[in-house]
Amino acid sequence: MQKIILLLLFACYCCFGQEQILTDYFMKPLDIPVVVSGTFGELRSNHFHSGLDLKTNGEEGLPVYAAASGRVSRIKVAHGGYGKAIYLLHPNGYTTVYAHLQKFAPEIEAYVKKRQYAKESYEIELFPKSESLKVNKGDIIAFSGNTGGSSGPHLHFEIRDSKSRPMNPLSFGIEVEDTRKPIVNSVWAYSLNENSHVNQQQEPYRLTLTQKGDGTFKAENITAYGTIGFGISTVDKQDLAQNHNGVYKVSAQVNGQEHLELEMNRFSFAETRYINRLIDYKYYKQNRSRISKLFVAPNNPLTVFKKKVNNGYVDVKDSLSYLYSVSIQDFNNNTTIIEVPILGKNTDTITKWEPFETSDLAKANENYVYTSGIVDLLIPKGSLYQDTYLDLNVNGETAELHNDHTPLHKNMTIVFDVSRYKDEDKKNLYIGRIGHKDKVYYTKTTKKENRFSTRTRTFGKYSLFTDTQKPTIVPINVSNKKWISQASHLKIKINDAQTGIKSYRGTINGKFILMEYDYKTGMLVYDFSDNVTIAAENNFKLVVFDNVGNRATFETTFYRKP
Repeated sequence: MQKIILLLLFACYCCFGQEQILTDYFMKPLDIPVVVSGTFGELRSNHFHSGLDLKTNGEEGLPVYAAASGRVSRIKVAHGGYGKAIYLLHPNGYTTVYAHLQKFAPEIEAYVKKRQYAKESYEIELFPKSESLKVNKGDIIAFSGNTGGSSGPHLHFEIRDSKSRPMNPLSFGIEVEDTRKPIVNSVWAYSLNENSHVNQQQEPYRLTLTQKGDGTFKAENITAYGTIGFGISTVDKQDLAQNHNGVYKVSAQVNGQEHLELEMNRFSFAETRYINRLIDYKYYKQNRSRISKLFVAPNNPLTVFKKKVNNGYVDVKDSLSYLYSVSIQDFNNNTTIIEVPILGKNTDTITKWEPFETSDLAKANENYVYTSGIVDLLIPKGSLYQDTYLDLNVNGETAELHNDHTPLHKNMTIVFDVSRYKDEDKKNLYIGRIGHKDKVYYTKTTKKENRFSTRTRTFGKYSLFTDTQKPTIVPINVSNKKWISQASHLKIKINDAQTGIKSYRGTINGKFILMEYDYKTGMLVYDFSDNVTIAAENNFKLVVFDNVGNRATFETTFYRKP
């Protein structure tokens, strides 16, 4: 009897200890075939993609349905990022997210606009009370759009677990038509210490691949010695789209034994920036192509690694033969296989990498402070992934702070002494980053008496610049003394070429009006159905500020049937 009780307790422990994925709990949020332009875990700039990007046939305004019953727990409206987004909390503790929306369903839209008008702000974040906005599975909660950082009409859809960790929506039974195998762009071999080498060299080595009759790829025979690793650039295409999407799983074997597995099922937002430790960051910055390293470099805590034998490193010994193989899968188990034959061969005749050393060594686990001329630099501990020699130079007002081939995990702080400037000149002064072809990018500048500072996670060239140009305001469908009774919206285009738009405020007859701003097009739009009191004769005023405080004002009188 005691054994039976112990077995039952163990069974219960296993049931509660393992998470059960209900494949019929969530429905797809669009009533059209599922076609994706972005997969879960896809490699993006500084992060993994946290959901599915669902195509909307290039259209906006498609109904978006609640994937399961629950309540609206969060609403966020922003110029960038997710744009208009809605979060539903479900009874199972999971949350679904719907982003880049055109607008919300009428009840939710009214709830949001009331609070936007009360705050007199388009950007807003709301956390409705638990009983405020309940929805049932299949209810229309919004309409698809292209707001925020979206580069085209689509719906970004997420499923997050009870700890707010994004999970792969395909795990919950949402199906994508896909019979294509993943595509291999390139395979690389890396020498990982001062004694190792591949084909008698220590620089990363790109392998030549040949496709065999069964569809697998065979790399050239390579000679190697010491601790080496491999990297792969790969994408996946689904049947109904030509987008180059991310793959689901990559696994590696050495002589038929499991060695490493990378799987895109779930991750946390706290770890997502460690993608810069997963990829060959320098190669990406130089070539705009991402190579995933199939070894776990120090200071890489990513949980997407499911199996790690020797952290994916391959220790090649002299005169021994090895077969390194890589299996790449999409979620539908379409698989591409690569085989790499290795012969261990030690030799003294190798081309060694050229070490880069300067007098400025920043250690990953220590704060680093640099001062030269009018510039101070602080790199907090934990910002660098490894100890790094920095190439630093200050010449007058320009600071060349290493290069953008080295990633930063945390913000460094750059401080400029501006005591030599007159107070009236400081108002228009800002810190900018000098990019490709000397293009200047405004960086958010904190001004404190004679010390201006900026916080950034990008190495590069920074300097002081002056912006005295006010923003431009161009009316699109309104002009002085014009009747616009037939127009449903009031449209204005705004722009600031140097430091960008910081804020704007529109009024009609002295009353605030809610104007939606799309930074991608520069368009400001007011919806007349908001029912701000309109007379036959109306005075419209728009005030726009850029990021250093230059102000532009536009005023006009228009007529409209009340």
